[in-house]
Amino acid sequence: MTVTSPSTRGLTPVAPGISASGVLSSVGASVLFGLIFFLAAALDPLDAVQIFSWRVVALVIVLALVFSALRLWSDVRGVLTRLRRRPALVGVVLVNSAMLAVQQWLFGWAPQAGRGLEVALGYLLLPLAMVVLGVFLYRERLTPLLVASVSTAAVGVAAAVFVAGGLAWPTLLVALGFPLYFAVRRSARLDGEGALLVELLAMLPFAVWTLHRKQAWDPLVARPGLVWPLVLFGVVSGIALILYFRAARLLPFGLFGLLSYLEPVLLVIVAVTLLGETLTPVDAVVYGPIVLALALLALASRRARAGAGDGRSP
Repeated sequence: MTVTSPSTRGLTPVAPGISASGVLSSVGASVLFGLIFFLAAALDPLDAVQIFSWRVVALVIVLALVFSALRLWSDVRGVLTRLRRRPALVGVVLVNSAMLAVQQWLFGWAPQAGRGLEVALGYLLLPLAMVVLGVFLYRERLTPLLVASVSTAAVGVAAAVFVAGGLAWPTLLVALGFPLYFAVRRSARLDGEGALLVELLAMLPFAVWTLHRKQAWDPLVARPGLVWPLVLFGVVSGIALILYFRAARLLPFGLFGLLSYLEPVLLVIVAVTLLGETLTPVDAVVYGPIVLALALLALASRRARAGAGDGRSP
């Protein structure tokens, strides 16, 4: 795969080729996001705002521990230094924090509201939006095999839109919101793990205020059994986000988007098998092409790594 990337100067440069570590990080994040989808539904009677607020608190704690264990605080200091030298970037961080907060809330709300399949459809559209953005904004070029993967996936997405009879607002919020979020992060060169923690810290005052206002301790006192699922929810969320943003930093924009196809497939499986949402036989027309697209992507990645090992440009 040949990629023309934006400027690599700055705190967290964009990788020019396929990173095995980035691919593994993306796959691991997708698996953990599927688990989070199930855990969110198991946190009833907490509402979506309470789940979001507890998640932010837990994420800050978990990420702080991970940063200490992996000695990543230099990344946070680098972000804070840039914000001090360029105050205009504070506004970028606040905008990014707000966009991420909306996605975090939606991910906790959808499984409780029975809208999991709509959100999964949004994640089906997301990789195509990422690929288009990567090609037009960052001038990334795709090999014929990757073009075939995108085209095959597009057939599945088109079928999904047809079967669904239109796009619901949760679908559009995911499909359009996340590409914008990642584009702003990358263009400002604030796309590392340190920037993620800074964004979460920006959400923390609102989360703490919301928990106080909603008396969020009451459900936990009434049902102590909720404590451990809530702790697990926070730990898994922290690890998943670290892996996800690591993949976003290490992989070309288009490849990062294509690998994201694994997540909606897992979300659909969770929604149908664990959350009781209905999936009709017609939906095989949607997910068949998606699985084939993943197979083509895996083959393209393998060939690119083999080419790099032979000394050819990936």
